[in-house]
Amino acid sequence: MSSVLYDVPGPRAIARNRILGALTIVVVLGIVGFFVWRLAVTGQFTAQKWSAFTYTNVWVQIGEATMRTIAAFLVAAVGALALGFVLAIGRLSDHAWVRWPFTAVIEVFRAIPVLVFMFLLYYGFPVIGIRMEPYWAVVIALVCYNGSVLAEVIRAGVESLPRGQSEAGYAVGLRKAGVMRLVLLPQAIRAMMPVVIAQLVVTLKDTALGFVITYPELLFYAKYIGAQPSVGSPIIPATIVIGAIYITLCLLLSFVANLVEKRLRRSPRGEVASAVQPLQQGATDTSLIVAQRGSAT
Repeated sequence: MSSVLYDVPGPRAIARNRILGALTIVVVLGIVGFFVWRLAVTGQFTAQKWSAFTYTNVWVQIGEATMRTIAAFLVAAVGALALGFVLAIGRLSDHAWVRWPFTAVIEVFRAIPVLVFMFLLYYGFPVIGIRMEPYWAVVIALVCYNGSVLAEVIRAGVESLPRGQSEAGYAVGLRKAGVMRLVLLPQAIRAMMPVVIAQLVVTLKDTALGFVITYPELLFYAKYIGAQPSVGSPIIPATIVIGAIYITLCLLLSFVANLVEKRLRRSPRGEVASAVQPLQQGATDTSLIVAQRGSAT
C-alpha cells in the first residue's frame, strides 16, 4: 500500500524508526542531563545564586523591564505590519517607476542587520545633530527590518495565488484596488499567517538587542542582576528566569495569533473569494460572468 507522497513503511522500517526515535530521545536526555549536572556541580542551584529573586523589588523591576519589552514590541509589530503592507503594495505595482523604488527600499532594509541599524540610529545620528532615545532607536530599527521582511512575505503570498483569482475579480467589474482588497489579500493573509506569526516572534525576541544601546528591557536587567556580586553574580539563574519570561511571551503571542487566524477563516469576506472560485477552476460560462457583473453593478 502506498501514498502519493511516500510509501507506507514495512515492519523492518517501522522497527528501525522506533530504534532511531528511542536513540534520539536518549541522546537528547543525555545532553540535557549533562548540562543540568554541570549547573549543579558549579553551584548554580544553590540558595545564594537564587537569593536575588526572593526580593520583591527585584520582581518589580523585572515586571517593569517586561513592560518596556512589550511596549517596544507592540509599536514595532504594528509599524512593521503597516510598513510591510505599504511596501508590498508598492512592490506589486504594474508601474516600473513605482515598483523599483519600493524594491530598492525593501532590499536595503533587509540587508542591514537590526543591531547595525540600532547602532546607526543611536550612535550615528548624534554626529549629524539628531539625538534619539534608545526606545525609538529600537522601535525604528525593528520596524524597518521586519517591515521589509513582511513585505516580501505579503508579496509572495499574493503572487502564489492562482491567476484566475484576479481575472475573476476583474470579470465581475472590480478595479485593481478592489481585487487586491476583496479577493487576493483575504486569501493571501490566511495562507501566510504562520509566516507572519513567526516573524512577529522574531520581532519580540529582537527587542533584546536593545540592551546594547542601553535600552532597559529584559536582557538589560538580566545582565544587571547577573553582575551583582552581593547576591552571588547569578548570571545563569537570571538568564533562566528571563528566558522563561521570553518563552511565555512568545507562547502568548502565538495563542493570540492563532485566535486571529481562526477568526479570519470565519470572516464574511471569504464569500467573495468563494464566489469567484468557479472561474479559477476553469469555468467559462458567459452567463455566469454576466450575472456576476449585474450583481456587482
